Amino acid sequence: MKVELVRVDDAFHFEGTGSSEVKVHTDGSPEIGGQNLGVRPMELLLMGLASCSAIDVVLILKKQRQEITDFRIVADGDREQEPDTQRKPFRKIHLAFKFAGVNLDEAKIQRAIGLSMEKYCSATAQLEALATITYDVEIASV
Repeated sequence: MKVELVRVDDAFHFEGTGSSEVKVHTDGSPEIGGQNLGVRPMELLLMGLASCSAIDVVLILKKQRQEITDFRIVADGDREQEPDTQRKPFRKIHLAFKFAGVNLDEAKIQRAIGLSMEKYCSATAQLEALATITYDVEIASV
């Protein structure tokens, strides 16, 4: 896997591309001279984790003929400063899986999420070495 990051301006705005050739913008906060023209790098890590699991879950539930009308994941990461550095890695990450649909089977949803977190999602495997990852599920009937 390979990505390219190109500086867009003379501050902290960058444009990244990967194999999909879709452009993703990152930027720093205004406090350090950024312009809010893209997501922060640590936000992008949380988005990567959430989207990795989301793809797994949707693939599994489609195979099980679950009719999802709305699906979202809210990822909330707690960071801790490492002593004698400016680094603040995630130490706790919580994913809130929120579903709406017709006759959704909670057991199938729980199983799909479990499979994603324990077997399929490479982002989970990468991040769980340093952060405790937890989740909960909310299902609304339509």
